[in-house]
Amino acid sequence: MTHPSTGAHGPVVLAGEATEDWTGDAVFYEYSTAADPIGAGLISPVPVRHFSPGLHAGGPTRIVPLDLAAELGVPYPATSPALLASFVVINPDDQVTTRPDSTSELYYCMGGGGRSDFERSAPSGAVTSGRIEWGHGDFLTLPAGCTSVHSAGATGALLYRVTDAPLLKHLGVKPSEGRFEPTRFDAAEASQRLAEVERHPEASDRSRVSILLGNTAWPQTRTVTHTLWAMLGVLPAGRFQRPHRHQSVALDLITECAPGCYSLIGARLGADGAILDPVRVEWSAGGAFVTPPGLWHSHHNESGQPAYLVPVQDAGLHTYLRSLDIRFAPADD
Repeated sequence: MTHPSTGAHGPVVLAGEATEDWTGDAVFYEYSTAADPIGAGLISPVPVRHFSPGLHAGGPTRIVPLDLAAELGVPYPATSPALLASFVVINPDDQVTTRPDSTSELYYCMGGGGRSDFERSAPSGAVTSGRIEWGHGDFLTLPAGCTSVHSAGATGALLYRVTDAPLLKHLGVKPSEGRFEPTRFDAAEASQRLAEVERHPEASDRSRVSILLGNTAWPQTRTVTHTLWAMLGVLPAGRFQRPHRHQSVALDLITECAPGCYSLIGARLGADGAILDPVRVEWSAGGAFVTPPGLWHSHHNESGQPAYLVPVQDAGLHTYLRSLDIRFAPADD
């Protein structure tokens, strides 16, 4: 052969050069010992975890990550393998700035009100800016490339925030472009749509009394962003949602409830469709909890008041991958 640099024929060895065979990190596993690293305990499971509303009570303006990095075995903040949830506390007339390496940010205003001033960078280098005002009950989604200043009014503000930053950390990538436009979901319209669903004659027979947040950018997955799924739901007094499971992780925010509301979470169902040996998670208004993927869970309201919740999941990604696999326990006859 002719060497491209010398024109000589045959093998060429340049003096002082070493040949690296690049096998130093190669490992081979026998199939049965490595095919199921979760079942074998080689990878840490997503834990069932409750986060108290006390985490956002009082104190300075701050972002409070709901961080399970130690349990998940990762070197960056994460609430699940793909998502990071946080409480954002903004004191009256104060502000906080976010510059996330994520493709999606979702905010839910738990109380107070304010505005988000954002600058959005495009791959071309062009920068656009905008302002979105929000109040109690509004949702806000922001795409990749947004540097945002979130400012509270005279009453302060409390936000629940979920991003997919851990997913990008795991992949070792940074977002190159925004895949949707900044979007606000109006609280009054959301409440009206939920009330319509609750009044429907078949509401008591449905698996959930809720509305899903969508975006015109994602007509196939019908999710709030291409990675995130979000719901506004009500669990009426005296009702329960029968056991179900899915492969997405649920980060459940309880926005309103009275004592007597809880979830049961477990790996197996009995012959009667009830969850065997469940973990019981008590609901608390303003608190949040993690429902791991693949586990059966049911929600119960034994109080005398309706309860409201905002689950956020990585189901946008799972739906696109065709891996969500949502299942429900058989309904009672």
